Amino acid sequence: MTSRIPFLDLGRFSDDVKKDLVQKFKQILNKGIFSGSDEVFLLEKQLGEYLGAPYVVSCANGTDALEIALRAMEIGIGDEVIVPAMSWVSTAEVVHLVGAKPVYVDTDGDGLLDLKLLDRAYTPMTKAIIPVHLYGKMVDMDPLMLWARSHNCKVIEDAAQAFGAFQERISAGMYGDIGCFSFYPSKNLGALGEAGAMVCKDASVAEKLKMLINHGQIHRDQHIMIGRNSRIDTLQAGFLNIMLPYFDDWQSKRKLLAQIYKSQLGDLNWLKLPNDLKSTSHSIHLFVIKTVFRDQLKAFLHENHIDTAIHYPLPIPYLKPYKVTCEFPKSLKISKEILSLPLNPWLSEEEVLRICEVIKKFKV
Repeated sequence: MTSRIPFLDLGRFSDDVKKDLVQKFKQILNKGIFSGSDEVFLLEKQLGEYLGAPYVVSCANGTDALEIALRAMEIGIGDEVIVPAMSWVSTAEVVHLVGAKPVYVDTDGDGLLDLKLLDRAYTPMTKAIIPVHLYGKMVDMDPLMLWARSHNCKVIEDAAQAFGAFQERISAGMYGDIGCFSFYPSKNLGALGEAGAMVCKDASVAEKLKMLINHGQIHRDQHIMIGRNSRIDTLQAGFLNIMLPYFDDWQSKRKLLAQIYKSQLGDLNWLKLPNDLKSTSHSIHLFVIKTVFRDQLKAFLHENHIDTAIHYPLPIPYLKPYKVTCEFPKSLKISKEILSLPLNPWLSEEEVLRICEVIKKFKV
């Protein structure tokens, strides 16, 4: 019987990683400190060194990171925030949660914010823009930053899918006023539960972020603003401290497997493959192909014991809670053609070759 190739199976961690994670759990259990502690300080220090970030503030998850970043930039009622039409729902959800209005912009062929459409979206109420580095590919940040500064807009980078991506040697998240990361288990750098972080270059902004994640406290029982409880869990910080040293090797494996896909599938004229995969500005969080035969191909792969996913089946402004009257033709077209193939460091080269062979047998 042919074994199924999962889209992602985190149970495939190597024995060395599993051993390290178990040992870390025992250390934290024996210390008896489950909120804060040296694990959190170490994580923020290591993330700062890796990302080149002067200030890192860890938090409970990537969605909280985005919302807290908006609040730190004092975005609220009456304000407008430019967001791409194609993203995970959190990008627009957080804008609503702070009382502002998301203004959707259509995407380019890669699903990234179309910078040529920014002037059309701008109004005097526009106070911020959230570029999303979708699937791990960074938005072209230099022109975006020039536009934002000339329009007095704050820039909050949604780098949830782009940890490990660098453009002109600057990390995703470090161009804007605040960069937001998710360490959800499926991410390139993932915890064993929910976790996130924010990065910035301004000490006063960092202090504000620290207060916002901890009930608005400047010191214990000294509350100087309305905050929330969004502190990272000590266990997740500890697990991330274990994962981070493995990260570069995992990224190398992603790049290797992505190149196998490219070399094996590049001659199929009915299939469009992602580009710039060798660039440092693409972390290859997902390997997303496009085809007008998407639904049929997905079913065919499933019949052949290969799991796939769709990121995302509808652009945000076509979802009921976020629906607007405008049309976003490029984003809508992309959403009907995209299919994410398995890509993670725990896949074997043989499995990727098998996936490619099955795709080659698909009749268009």
